[in-house]
Amino acid sequence: MRSAQRMRRCLAINATVGARCVALAVALLGASVTARALPTFASQTGLPCAQCHTVAYGPALTPYGRQFKLNGYVWGDGTPMPLAVMLQGGYTRTAADQPEPPAEHYSVNDNLSLDQASVFFAGRLSNHAGAFVQVTYSGPDRHTSWDNVDLRYARSTTIGNSPVVFGVSVNNNPTVQDLWNSTPAWGFPYISSAIAPTPAAGTLIGALGQTVLGATAYAMVDDHYYVEAGGYRSLPNRWLGNVGLNQDSNSHLRGVAPYWRAAVQFDGARDHISVGTFGLSANVSPDPTLAATDRYTDVGFDATYQITPTSDHQFASNASYIHEHRSLAASAVGGAASTQSGSLHTTALDFTYSYRRTYAVSAGLFDIGGNADTTLYAPAALSGSASGRPDSRGYIFGAEYIPFGKLESYGKPWLNVRIGLQYVGYTKFNGDSRDYDGAGRDAHDNNTLFAYVWIII
Repeated sequence: MRSAQRMRRCLAINATVGARCVALAVALLGASVTARALPTFASQTGLPCAQCHTVAYGPALTPYGRQFKLNGYVWGDGTPMPLAVMLQGGYTRTAADQPEPPAEHYSVNDNLSLDQASVFFAGRLSNHAGAFVQVTYSGPDRHTSWDNVDLRYARSTTIGNSPVVFGVSVNNNPTVQDLWNSTPAWGFPYISSAIAPTPAAGTLIGALGQTVLGATAYAMVDDHYYVEAGGYRSLPNRWLGNVGLNQDSNSHLRGVAPYWRAAVQFDGARDHISVGTFGLSANVSPDPTLAATDRYTDVGFDATYQITPTSDHQFASNASYIHEHRSLAASAVGGAASTQSGSLHTTALDFTYSYRRTYAVSAGLFDIGGNADTTLYAPAALSGSASGRPDSRGYIFGAEYIPFGKLESYGKPWLNVRIGLQYVGYTKFNGDSRDYDGAGRDAHDNNTLFAYVWIII
């Protein structure tokens, strides 16, 4: 899914957050995730989507939803139809016209768009294995490729007096396998316009989706302590072609990039609290013909707080901070960076309140900052930085109506609709508040109103 991940691109490697592919998905399944409240999972468990998701449906998980994912998507005695379809689109208006249309078949402003159409295979494969596989058509790109993939195997046992769930995830996007909504792959906002301007800078851990393949092993001890470790490799150009991408999407990781995750959670009768850390370390070859490499080390800290009682009111909040240290030896030699060492950080905080899981309001804050680099962050109309800095800062407000997804809903579990209005505002964009790109554009010119419909059947 691309719904909220466009702020996390990494300029230094131009890692395009791709989407999707039927061919490899079928191959992976033949050889043998959280999801967006897929009706395939609801039919398998016999429970409404709201059992696993905080706002009837969508990526944000309840404690039950985290357990369902942790245990490999295998719970339930139902017989699921393993396929589902998702549509996302709407109307996008920016405060000022963009210098050029965001895609060749759009206008410089006031655009109606089908942002994406996805097909999912999701459900139990055996008593201990399950899958979440997404293939997506991008409306702006008019292209189909693979999206998020998470194949899981999980078992449970007891060590001493402590219950333990352990398993393995094979996936194509670091943090897509995560249980919490405070890490990049499933973070807030859960939907956003595909054709609005977004900040240029982002950490590597949020920019590798669909261009890598990796495996991680995990364990949850006493439903309290969570640990996970594994690694990722870049897909070669031939594989990228097989999944609907191309060689320009290659992330050019040199060797295996180790990934780690640890968290502690506390589940009470009415609330949930978790705190954790995660990270990735990678050597990148922006020019494979050079022996030199760039090195990225991302270390993140996150927290989640939820109130999910059986009453009419639910509340959820997530926070994250990611610090990235960069050694850009290869980029400096190749002329893509003017400094050989630097850093970038991202901070995010969000809140969501829902009433009867039908009416929801949300708010978020985000901040991106780092050292100056006049080559890496060069001037360019709309997307560039006149100051050579990556700094961006802003806020997000949203309101939604979610009529379905509950136990008593019409068409359960196959009819799911979210109708929403979102506003993204910038106080700083790509380095400055005024004339940030050197072409006269101000940060607030990129403020975006997005009215959308999100359907899963």
